[in-house]
Amino acid sequence: MEYRLVDGLFEVLATLEPVADHPTEASEPFYQWVIRRLKNLMRAQGIRITVYGTENLPTTGGAIIAINHTGYYDFIFGGIAGFLRGKRMVRFMAKKEVFDIPIIGHAMRGMKHVSVDRSNGGSSVDEAVERIEDGQLVGIFPESTISRSFELSDFKNGAARIAQQADAPLIPMVIWGSQRLWTKGRKKQLGRNHFPIIIRLGAPIDTSGEPDAVVDKLKASMQELLDESRAEYSRRFGPFEDGEDWLPASMGGSAPTLEEAREIDAKIKAEKKAKRARKLGRDAQTKE
Repeated sequence: MEYRLVDGLFEVLATLEPVADHPTEASEPFYQWVIRRLKNLMRAQGIRITVYGTENLPTTGGAIIAINHTGYYDFIFGGIAGFLRGKRMVRFMAKKEVFDIPIIGHAMRGMKHVSVDRSNGGSSVDEAVERIEDGQLVGIFPESTISRSFELSDFKNGAARIAQQADAPLIPMVIWGSQRLWTKGRKKQLGRNHFPIIIRLGAPIDTSGEPDAVVDKLKASMQELLDESRAEYSRRFGPFEDGEDWLPASMGGSAPTLEEAREIDAKIKAEKKAKRARKLGRDAQTKE
Protein backbone atom coordinates (compact mmCIF):
# COMPACT_ATOMS: atom_id res chain seq x y z
CA MET A 1 0.00 0.00 0.00
CA GLU A 2 1.07 3.57 -0.67
CA TYR A 3 0.49 6.25 1.94
CA ARG A 4 0.71 10.00 2.20
CA LEU A 5 1.34 12.06 5.32
CA VAL A 6 -1.13 14.69 6.55
CA ASP A 7 0.21 17.48 8.78
CA GLY A 8 3.45 15.52 9.03
CA LEU A 9 1.73 13.22 11.52
CA PHE A 10 -1.19 11.19 10.14
CA GLU A 11 -0.59 8.44 7.59
CA VAL A 12 -3.52 7.84 5.19
CA LEU A 13 -3.88 5.90 1.96
CA ALA A 14 -2.49 7.81 -1.02
CA THR A 15 -5.80 7.28 -2.84
CA LEU A 16 -7.82 9.10 -0.16
CA GLU A 17 -9.46 12.18 -1.66
CA PRO A 18 -9.14 15.43 0.34
CA VAL A 19 -12.42 17.10 1.36
CA ALA A 20 -13.35 20.69 2.05
CA ASP A 21 -13.31 21.93 5.63
CA HIS A 22 -16.57 21.80 7.55
CA PRO A 23 -18.28 25.22 7.30
CA THR A 24 -18.47 25.81 11.07
CA GLU A 25 -16.59 23.11 12.99
CA ALA A 26 -13.28 23.84 11.25
CA SER A 27 -13.31 27.33 12.73
CA GLU A 28 -14.24 26.55 16.35
CA PRO A 29 -11.45 28.47 18.10
CA PHE A 30 -11.10 26.58 21.37
CA TYR A 31 -11.40 23.02 20.03
CA GLN A 32 -9.01 23.80 17.15
CA TRP A 33 -6.57 25.34 19.65
CA VAL A 34 -6.69 22.12 21.70
CA ILE A 35 -6.09 20.05 18.56
CA ARG A 36 -2.99 22.07 17.68
CA ARG A 37 -1.60 21.44 21.17
CA LEU A 38 -2.40 17.73 20.97
CA LYS A 39 -0.70 17.43 17.59
CA ASN A 40 2.42 19.00 19.09
CA LEU A 41 2.23 16.48 21.95
CA MET A 42 1.99 13.54 19.55
CA ARG A 43 4.89 14.86 17.47
CA ALA A 44 6.98 15.22 20.63
CA GLN A 45 6.24 11.61 21.53
CA GLY A 46 7.06 10.44 18.02
CA ILE A 47 3.73 8.64 17.74
CA ARG A 48 3.11 7.12 14.30
CA ILE A 49 -0.59 7.12 13.42
CA THR A 50 -2.16 5.30 10.45
CA VAL A 51 -5.83 5.98 9.73
CA TYR A 52 -8.16 4.00 7.46
CA GLY A 53 -11.80 4.48 6.54
CA THR A 54 -12.34 8.20 7.12
CA GLU A 55 -14.54 8.18 4.02
CA ASN A 56 -17.17 6.45 6.17
CA LEU A 57 -17.72 9.68 8.12
CA PRO A 58 -20.18 12.21 6.70
CA THR A 59 -18.61 15.54 5.71
CA THR A 60 -21.67 17.30 7.12
CA GLY A 61 -24.55 16.19 9.31
CA GLY A 62 -24.71 14.07 12.42
CA ALA A 63 -23.57 10.54 13.23
CA ILE A 64 -22.58 8.48 16.23
CA ILE A 65 -19.14 6.86 16.28
CA ALA A 66 -18.68 3.74 18.43
CA ILE A 67 -15.08 3.24 19.57
CA ASN A 68 -13.28 0.49 21.48
CA HIS A 69 -11.54 1.56 24.69
CA THR A 70 -8.09 0.31 25.70
CA GLY A 71 -6.33 3.44 26.97
CA TYR A 72 -6.61 7.01 28.19
CA TYR A 73 -5.39 8.45 24.87
CA ASP A 74 -8.49 7.08 23.12
CA PHE A 75 -10.18 10.46 23.60
CA ILE A 76 -7.37 11.95 21.51
CA PHE A 77 -7.09 9.23 18.87
CA GLY A 78 -10.87 8.92 18.58
CA GLY A 79 -11.11 12.45 17.19
CA ILE A 80 -8.44 12.14 14.50
CA ALA A 81 -10.67 10.63 11.80
CA GLY A 82 -13.12 13.51 12.14
CA PHE A 83 -10.28 16.03 11.93
CA LEU A 84 -9.07 14.37 8.72
CA ARG A 85 -12.61 14.56 7.33
CA GLY A 86 -12.77 18.32 6.84
CA LYS A 87 -11.66 19.23 10.37
CA ARG A 88 -14.84 17.86 11.90
CA MET A 89 -15.05 17.87 15.68
CA VAL A 90 -16.14 14.79 17.66
CA ARG A 91 -18.15 15.42 20.85
CA PHE A 92 -17.32 12.59 23.23
CA MET A 93 -19.67 11.16 25.81
CA ALA A 94 -17.79 11.08 29.13
CA LYS A 95 -18.81 10.46 32.73
CA LYS A 96 -19.94 13.59 34.52
CA GLU A 97 -17.20 13.24 37.16
CA VAL A 98 -14.70 14.34 34.50
CA PHE A 99 -16.67 17.56 34.02
CA ASP A 100 -16.40 18.21 37.78
CA ILE A 101 -12.59 18.35 37.68
CA PRO A 102 -11.29 21.95 37.73
CA ILE A 103 -9.79 23.12 34.41
CA ILE A 104 -10.49 19.76 32.72
CA GLY A 105 -14.23 20.21 33.16
CA HIS A 106 -14.01 23.72 31.72
CA ALA A 107 -12.13 22.36 28.71
CA MET A 108 -14.66 19.55 28.22
CA ARG A 109 -17.51 22.04 28.15
CA GLY A 110 -15.55 24.32 25.84
CA MET A 111 -15.21 21.47 23.33
CA LYS A 112 -18.93 20.70 23.73
CA HIS A 113 -18.47 17.13 24.95
CA VAL A 114 -21.48 15.32 26.42
CA SER A 115 -21.70 14.72 30.18
CA VAL A 116 -22.95 11.25 31.14
CA ASP A 117 -24.68 10.79 34.48
CA ARG A 118 -24.63 7.03 35.01
CA SER A 119 -27.45 7.32 37.52
CA ASN A 120 -29.64 8.94 34.86
CA GLY A 121 -28.50 7.53 31.54
CA GLY A 122 -31.68 8.56 29.75
CA SER A 123 -30.84 12.26 29.91
CA SER A 124 -27.41 11.61 28.36
CA VAL A 125 -29.01 9.67 25.51
CA ASP A 126 -31.44 12.53 24.93
CA GLU A 127 -28.63 15.08 24.80
CA ALA A 128 -26.59 12.94 22.39
CA VAL A 129 -29.65 12.59 20.13
CA GLU A 130 -30.14 16.36 20.16
CA ARG A 131 -26.48 16.93 19.28
CA ILE A 132 -26.66 14.51 16.35
CA GLU A 133 -29.92 16.01 15.11
CA ASP A 134 -28.11 19.36 15.25
CA GLY A 135 -25.55 17.93 12.82
CA GLN A 136 -22.75 16.99 15.22
CA LEU A 137 -20.54 13.90 15.42
CA VAL A 138 -20.84 12.16 18.79
CA GLY A 139 -18.26 9.65 20.00
CA ILE A 140 -19.19 6.87 22.42
CA PHE A 141 -17.28 4.00 24.04
CA PRO A 142 -19.82 1.13 24.15
CA GLU A 143 -17.75 -0.72 26.77
CA SER A 144 -18.14 2.40 28.98
CA THR A 145 -14.73 1.83 30.58
CA ILE A 146 -11.21 0.75 29.59
CA SER A 147 -10.95 -2.95 28.77
CA ARG A 148 -8.06 -4.32 30.82
CA SER A 149 -7.95 -7.40 28.60
CA PHE A 150 -7.51 -5.25 25.46
CA GLU A 151 -10.27 -7.37 23.92
CA LEU A 152 -13.76 -6.10 23.15
CA SER A 153 -15.53 -6.32 26.49
CA ASP A 154 -19.28 -6.20 27.23
CA PHE A 155 -21.15 -3.57 25.21
CA LYS A 156 -23.99 -1.41 26.49
CA ASN A 157 -26.76 -0.57 24.02
CA GLY A 158 -26.61 3.23 24.28
CA ALA A 159 -24.97 3.65 20.86
CA ALA A 160 -27.74 1.65 19.19
CA ARG A 161 -30.51 3.56 20.97
CA ILE A 162 -28.98 6.91 20.11
CA ALA A 163 -28.56 5.98 16.44
CA GLN A 164 -32.14 4.75 16.21
CA GLN A 165 -33.67 7.73 17.98
CA ALA A 166 -31.63 10.22 15.94
CA ASP A 167 -32.10 8.22 12.71
CA ALA A 168 -28.37 8.67 12.18
CA PRO A 169 -25.43 6.58 10.92
CA LEU A 170 -23.79 4.31 13.51
CA ILE A 171 -20.13 4.11 12.53
CA PRO A 172 -17.73 1.55 14.04
CA MET A 173 -14.15 2.55 14.86
CA VAL A 174 -11.28 0.68 16.46
CA ILE A 175 -8.00 1.97 17.84
CA TRP A 176 -5.06 -0.37 18.33
CA GLY A 177 -1.82 0.50 20.15
CA SER A 178 -3.26 3.11 22.53
CA GLN A 179 -2.76 0.77 25.49
CA ARG A 180 1.02 0.96 25.03
CA LEU A 181 0.97 4.62 26.08
CA TRP A 182 -1.28 4.84 29.10
CA THR A 183 -3.89 2.41 30.36
CA LYS A 184 -5.09 0.68 33.50
CA GLY A 185 -2.78 -1.77 35.21
CA ARG A 186 0.53 -0.94 33.53
CA LYS A 187 3.19 1.77 33.72
CA LYS A 188 2.73 4.90 31.61
CA GLN A 189 4.97 5.26 28.56
CA LEU A 190 4.60 8.96 27.78
CA GLY A 191 8.11 9.81 26.60
CA ARG A 192 9.40 9.87 23.02
CA ASN A 193 8.42 6.28 22.41
CA HIS A 194 7.65 6.19 18.66
CA PHE A 195 4.76 3.80 19.29
CA PRO A 196 2.61 3.12 16.22
CA ILE A 197 -1.17 3.50 16.37
CA ILE A 198 -3.71 2.13 13.91
CA ILE A 199 -7.19 3.66 13.62
CA ARG A 200 -9.74 1.93 11.40
CA LEU A 201 -13.35 2.89 10.63
CA GLY A 202 -15.93 0.67 8.99
CA ALA A 203 -19.12 1.22 7.04
CA PRO A 204 -22.21 2.33 8.98
CA ILE A 205 -24.06 -0.45 10.79
CA ASP A 206 -27.60 -1.49 9.87
CA THR A 207 -29.62 -0.11 12.79
CA SER A 208 -32.89 -1.92 12.08
CA GLY A 209 -34.18 -4.25 14.79
CA GLU A 210 -34.07 -4.24 18.58
CA PRO A 211 -31.21 -2.27 20.20
CA ASP A 212 -29.53 -5.42 21.54
CA ALA A 213 -29.57 -6.95 18.05
CA VAL A 214 -27.97 -3.79 16.67
CA VAL A 215 -25.30 -4.02 19.38
CA ASP A 216 -24.52 -7.56 18.23
CA LYS A 217 -24.01 -6.31 14.67
CA LEU A 218 -21.90 -3.41 15.91
CA LYS A 219 -19.67 -5.64 18.02
CA ALA A 220 -19.20 -8.13 15.18
CA SER A 221 -18.14 -5.32 12.84
CA MET A 222 -15.76 -3.86 15.42
CA GLN A 223 -14.24 -7.29 16.09
CA GLU A 224 -13.56 -7.68 12.37
CA LEU A 225 -11.92 -4.24 12.25
CA LEU A 226 -9.91 -5.06 15.37
CA ASP A 227 -8.69 -8.38 14.00
CA GLU A 228 -7.60 -6.68 10.78
CA SER A 229 -5.80 -3.91 12.69
CA ARG A 230 -4.01 -6.33 15.03
CA ALA A 231 -2.82 -8.45 12.11
CA GLU A 232 -1.49 -5.39 10.30
CA TYR A 233 0.14 -4.07 13.48
CA SER A 234 2.03 -7.32 14.03
CA ARG A 235 2.99 -7.57 10.35
CA ARG A 236 4.23 -3.98 9.99
CA PHE A 237 5.69 -3.30 13.43
CA GLY A 238 6.39 -6.73 14.95
CA PRO A 239 7.32 -9.34 15.80
CA PHE A 240 6.68 -8.79 19.51
CA GLU A 241 7.92 -10.95 22.35
CA ASP A 242 5.52 -13.27 24.13
CA GLY A 243 4.45 -12.03 27.55
CA GLU A 244 4.26 -8.33 26.65
CA ASP A 245 1.84 -6.74 29.12
CA TRP A 246 0.18 -4.59 26.43
CA LEU A 247 -0.72 -7.63 24.35
CA PRO A 248 -3.93 -9.58 25.08
CA ALA A 249 -3.64 -13.15 26.29
CA SER A 250 -5.11 -14.35 22.98
CA MET A 251 -2.04 -12.91 21.20
CA GLY A 252 0.51 -14.37 23.61
CA GLY A 253 0.61 -11.38 25.94
CA SER A 254 0.33 -11.21 29.71
CA ALA A 255 -2.74 -8.94 29.88
CA PRO A 256 -5.61 -10.49 31.83
CA THR A 257 -8.20 -12.52 29.96
CA LEU A 258 -11.70 -11.12 29.58
CA GLU A 259 -12.91 -13.15 32.56
CA GLU A 260 -9.92 -12.16 34.70
CA ALA A 261 -10.48 -8.51 33.75
CA ARG A 262 -14.13 -8.73 34.79
CA GLU A 263 -13.08 -10.13 38.17
CA ILE A 264 -10.52 -7.34 38.67
CA ASP A 265 -13.06 -4.66 37.77
CA ALA A 266 -15.70 -6.19 40.05
CA LYS A 267 -13.24 -6.30 42.96
CA ILE A 268 -12.19 -2.67 42.46
CA LYS A 269 -15.82 -1.59 42.16
CA ALA A 270 -16.71 -3.37 45.42
CA GLU A 271 -13.73 -1.78 47.19
CA LYS A 272 -14.76 1.70 46.02
CA LYS A 273 -18.33 1.09 47.14
CA ALA A 274 -17.15 -0.03 50.58
CA LYS A 275 -14.86 2.99 50.84
CA ARG A 276 -17.76 5.35 50.03
CA ALA A 277 -19.93 3.61 52.64
CA ARG A 278 -17.22 4.03 55.29
CA LYS A 279 -16.86 7.71 54.40
CA LEU A 280 -20.62 8.25 54.65
CA GLY A 281 -20.59 6.54 58.03
CA ARG A 282 -17.79 8.77 59.30
CA ASP A 283 -19.55 11.88 57.99
CA ALA A 284 -22.77 10.85 59.74
CA GLN A 285 -20.92 10.33 63.03
CA THR A 286 -19.26 13.73 62.70
CA LYS A 287 -22.63 15.44 62.24
CA GLU A 288 -23.97 13.71 65.36
